[in-house]
Amino acid sequence: MSHLICNIPNQKVWVRREYLRDLRDGHGEFVEGHWVSAKSIPGRAFYFETFLPEYGALFDKLPISAFVADPKIPSVDMALPDLQFWNCMDYGVTCIQKQFIGSMDYEVYTKNHGIIKGSYIATLDNYHVNGDEVDYSTSEQPEEHKSFNLLELVNGQFALYPNNRMRLYDNSLTPKAPKTPDFRVSSQYYQVENGNEYRLGDTEEYYYDTIGEGQGQLEDYTPSHGVLSQGC
Repeated sequence: MSHLICNIPNQKVWVRREYLRDLRDGHGEFVEGHWVSAKSIPGRAFYFETFLPEYGALFDKLPISAFVADPKIPSVDMALPDLQFWNCMDYGVTCIQKQFIGSMDYEVYTKNHGIIKGSYIATLDNYHVNGDEVDYSTSEQPEEHKSFNLLELVNGQFALYPNNRMRLYDNSLTPKAPKTPDFRVSSQYYQVENGNEYRLGDTEEYYYDTIGEGQGQLEDYTPSHGVLSQGC
């Protein structure tokens, strides 16, 4: 069964009231909310489920553009395509918090508004759930897969941005003038079994040898001590 939905960090937000009125009216008004979960449907923007305490209600299926950090219209008011760069890639979705980079300074390179700074909340990521179903998506193709880093931007909006449209700055680790990346998209499928010359199907030895083993610097393994000793 596809997962479709995942829990996300409890974040107080303000919902643009027009999204609660199917975009018919309520423009310029705001309702307090708290994020509950996110839904991933391939080919669509992420949908957020939000608790509205004033009404004791749950409202589902709102895009990231429905939310602001403060109950006012942002001075730079970006549309949905500037806030989420790519559509969801599969029904399988998980939410994690990248602890090491969580407190760093962020910059995102938007489509239409240049560079905007922000802070990290969490990361949504897609994957293919069921191995016995046809994988028609791109969530597990290395050159197509994207993470969705959930950020609060300094203009008061929230955004879902891939790694390659962000820069992160750590006070201790990042130089004052960091290099401009010249990287290429990873297109390789890395694995460690197929294509190697050794086969181990004809041995039942617990400590087996492979072709070329013992010819390097680490030659002798002592199981009783569980340590590697360097050969002479």
